[in-house]
Amino acid sequence: MTIREHLGVAAADILIFILARIVFNYTAMSHARNSYKVAFLGDYPPRRCGIATFTRDLRDAVVSLKPEWQCPVLAVTDSGRQYDYPLDVRFEIPEPDVQSYLRAADFLNLSHADVLCVQHEFGIFGGRAGSHIVALLRRSRMPTITTLHTVLDAPNVEQRRAFHQVLDCSDRVVVMSERGAGLLRDIYGVPEEKVAVIPHGIPDVPFIDPNFYKDQFGVAGRPVLLTFGLLSPGKGIEFAIRALPAIIREHPGVVYIILGATHPNLLREQGEMYRLSLERLAKELGVEANVVFVNRYVDKHELCEYIGAADIYVAPYLNEMQITSGALAYCFGSGKAVVSTPFWHAAELLRENRGILVPFRNAEAIAGAVNGLLGEEARRHSLRKQAYLIGRGMIWSQVAHSYANLFLEARHLFQTGGGRAPVAATLAGGHADLPPWQFDHLVRMTDTTGILQHAIFSVPWFEHGYCTDDNARALLLAMMLDDLGEEVPEIIRLRSVYAAFLQDAFASETGRFRNFMSADRRWLEATGSEDSHGRALWALGAVVGRTSFQSLREWAAALFEKALPATVAFSSPRAMAFTILGLHEYLRVLHGDLLANRARVELAERILEMFRRNSGEDWAWLEDTVAYDNCRLPHALILAGRWTGNDAMRDAGLHSLRWLMDHQVGTDGCFRPVGSDGFWRRGHQAAAFDQQPLEAAAAVGACIEAFNATGDPRWRDDATRAFEWFLGSNDLRLPLCDAATGGCCDGLQSNRVNQNQGAESTLSFLLALAEMRMLHNQTVTFGNHAVP
Repeated sequence: MTIREHLGVAAADILIFILARIVFNYTAMSHARNSYKVAFLGDYPPRRCGIATFTRDLRDAVVSLKPEWQCPVLAVTDSGRQYDYPLDVRFEIPEPDVQSYLRAADFLNLSHADVLCVQHEFGIFGGRAGSHIVALLRRSRMPTITTLHTVLDAPNVEQRRAFHQVLDCSDRVVVMSERGAGLLRDIYGVPEEKVAVIPHGIPDVPFIDPNFYKDQFGVAGRPVLLTFGLLSPGKGIEFAIRALPAIIREHPGVVYIILGATHPNLLREQGEMYRLSLERLAKELGVEANVVFVNRYVDKHELCEYIGAADIYVAPYLNEMQITSGALAYCFGSGKAVVSTPFWHAAELLRENRGILVPFRNAEAIAGAVNGLLGEEARRHSLRKQAYLIGRGMIWSQVAHSYANLFLEARHLFQTGGGRAPVAATLAGGHADLPPWQFDHLVRMTDTTGILQHAIFSVPWFEHGYCTDDNARALLLAMMLDDLGEEVPEIIRLRSVYAAFLQDAFASETGRFRNFMSADRRWLEATGSEDSHGRALWALGAVVGRTSFQSLREWAAALFEKALPATVAFSSPRAMAFTILGLHEYLRVLHGDLLANRARVELAERILEMFRRNSGEDWAWLEDTVAYDNCRLPHALILAGRWTGNDAMRDAGLHSLRWLMDHQVGTDGCFRPVGSDGFWRRGHQAAAFDQQPLEAAAAVGACIEAFNATGDPRWRDDATRAFEWFLGSNDLRLPLCDAATGGCCDGLQSNRVNQNQGAESTLSFLLALAEMRMLHNQTVTFGNHAVP
């Protein structure tokens, strides 16, 4: 039997067309991409900080090594600042805005980056302990190499949690010292094979006598000490200044150059208080003539000249736990004699008498070390030469070579299945792990036409055929899995089946979707329900907003445009709500579509008006009966109000949802949805049983949206409570989901579970699980945001 004989000519041709377009576009895209693409993420100049400089220098070094590679930059912008970024920067991430991290992940996925290289430091990303970056890493679909600029040996709870999440999301991590590798192994349990030690890169400068540069700074013939970097109290510069009187007694002409602007964060909080305190200290000690403050941020060329003029680099840092210092690497690798406190990076780099280590906060020891080196030219020259030779392995070209090999290795492992394991998502507040993905029952329920409506126990029931409602739900699930980065071959194959079903369901002559199809593949009606039409639009919107396949997006956008006009005549509030949810998905990427924007506002206003007309002091509902798929109604109001800036609409949705969830409470506080055995009519008791999975899934989605809109943890807890209904936290204390197959039973009756596992129930469970995974893959910011 041919596919056309089995499916019917129309459905078969549509399925073949969609598959052919997907294959064609993917093949064309592969041929068009004739270069490797490595995306770099971190701070970036003109932002002035060490991470920004490192990101630029690493990116430039890789481009120099591999000019055929594409190396776009995603720059993190600190709160309240704006920068005129160079063309290298393709995407800007405002530090506190978690949604921008998610959009950045979408950008990476759609641009088909081969590898993502992240510069990690706790202070540069938004969220608690910089946790916003986790949302991006979990959403991105390429191997990630993360360079760790800080590894804490005693993190607090939030730092440990966020850091572990970053580690879990990284295929390989890079540290710049063996001490860092040891901390990752001993404190965080990172396998040694996941860690690469690559030194901090440095410019490749010649080994020149310091006197060559001194005249241009007006210090010719004088011994020069140098400390550089963004000025902050942690640098310990006051101890170097306190050492100067003793140094000047032996070397009166010495000059101590303190190079660098005050750290921007310190400047915002305290102004120049620290610098002024250092200037006062120099005056009090009578050494102000020997101290030069260069209060500005210098470019790399000028910095190398300042380093070149120095006889000794002084690093009096106060924090032992500093695992990386770019300033130390630059000066050591450039062939400078170094006097430093024994912070971790210095203790490792200067071991075996490669420099002089002095105790923390000890001006006398600093003076002794500096005087010793200035008085022994042969020893100073020996240290300089030794440092310069070691530094040849630290120049950017060598560092770039190490990173490039790491990128290629990570990509190969990722493609062959040897990369990182999927990140385990857990419920908030210490709850048990979420169930693992299983799709055996979903696959069993789907044939080449679509997903069947019903099952007897777990056996597909052909007699009742198919419906648009369930195929729309299945396509929506496929898109959510795509968005989560769950590349399941069976689902990737089946999403085209579900798409083809919706295509055939649409009747061009009426502009409406048909709903029910018989087992022998005959449509049983000329026009389906408004609800099925709304669900189809929801699924199509999700394809437009979430798929990474351009041909599938183009198909969905075209069908969405044809099907949307019919909604103006809808009277079903649920159909309007489903359409609003679909419009939101659609507008994730096509937010400039004014027709779609107007439709969202108009439909939401109609639901809001129903709510205002019908609700009362003891009945916060838009109808006289709380019936089915209930939470989707306030969900749509919250979503539309939030993204259109209509606070009254959002608040009405929150009020209605709060009222409903407060009444959906059963034994020991478990979730008890309104039962379908009578529903809940105004003035009567709510039906307690024939509780449906559809209601639990709707509650999960609505409560997560309420949490995103308000930040109130009550909503996160309510979403968890509703989801745990599937797992057995219900009136009968019986699970409805089958952990082995991913199937879900059809409802909770007064004394038993309905053991049939139909499509609606199974998809409700899987959609709720996807919502929960998205919740825990994101650190959510609250309140109103710009339209997505």
